[in-house]
Amino acid sequence: MSLKIDLHTHILPEKLPDLEKRYGYGGFTSIEHYAPCCARLFKNGEFFREIDDRCWSPLRRLEDCDHDGVGVQALSTVPVMFSYWAEPADGHDLSRLLNDHIAGVVRDHPGRFIGLGTLPLQDPQLAIEEMERCRGELGFPGVQIGTHCGEWNLDDPALFPVFENAARTGVSMFVHPWEMLGEERMPSYFLPWLVGMPAETSLAICSLIFGGVLERLPDLKICFAHGGGSFLPTLARIEKGWIARPDLCQVNTSTSPSGYLDRFYIDSLVHDERSLLALIDQMGPNRIALGSDYPFPLGEDQPGSLIDSMKSIDDDVRERLLSGTALEFLGLEGKIVEKLGS
Repeated sequence: MSLKIDLHTHILPEKLPDLEKRYGYGGFTSIEHYAPCCARLFKNGEFFREIDDRCWSPLRRLEDCDHDGVGVQALSTVPVMFSYWAEPADGHDLSRLLNDHIAGVVRDHPGRFIGLGTLPLQDPQLAIEEMERCRGELGFPGVQIGTHCGEWNLDDPALFPVFENAARTGVSMFVHPWEMLGEERMPSYFLPWLVGMPAETSLAICSLIFGGVLERLPDLKICFAHGGGSFLPTLARIEKGWIARPDLCQVNTSTSPSGYLDRFYIDSLVHDERSLLALIDQMGPNRIALGSDYPFPLGEDQPGSLIDSMKSIDDDVRERLLSGTALEFLGLEGKIVEKLGS
């Protein structure tokens, strides 16, 4: 059986300190445990979502991994915890708290988990400082960031030093949508997750392309969640815009959007064989890594089952999707794979 590395999973501490009390103002996330293995997340005192022990219990996660044949999970915080709106020092403190928790889980279960840190992006210098701590002290190969930081899209000059540092030091960046575009117009039907998330991710990719960030940083290793959202399905339209309106789209880059398909990665979370085959056709398996969004309801219930079920791909492509791309993206391909998932 091929090694499975799940690049896209989320984890929280079982208990959080009272962040409102800790920082002296509201807006933060809290956890309320109301029954065995069950809890609710609250955001600024309002109900956000139900969660269970898969969100915080390493042993429960390992049980699921063993049942589903997943050797390794990459652990990242739940995006609601990003808190980029907080005061910089508080965002930094919260990032350290969350990163120390992930580092502890990785340390307690060597070979089964990989840590992806979170950063206080609202202060790029503090973000770089925490990135360096994640890479050095905590031993994380990468970090997770949101698709924007308040009013800053990812091409904002304020954020460029963060990407520059990641490229220079070899830190991998996993980009996850949060606070979705147009959310105020989508109060019903789960639409922020169904419509807003794909658009939010496409916005992030387009910002990095049209903003010239990918052109200026050819060594940047960056991956986008949820199959890159709506970027690839609408790439022809985006490409047409680059051709038709060079005065708007070619200001910061001399390369067309399609010319960047070998410059970034995406995860495999698209739920449908036809959709995944289309992504493979567009980007190739070397740019697609298994990602399940464990343990949330829009994720893949059994990580890697779609890839396992596809009869139209050969074993080399299957192995690349299940683990090879993740190893490359995380800079772990030179490691002894037998130690991962052992």
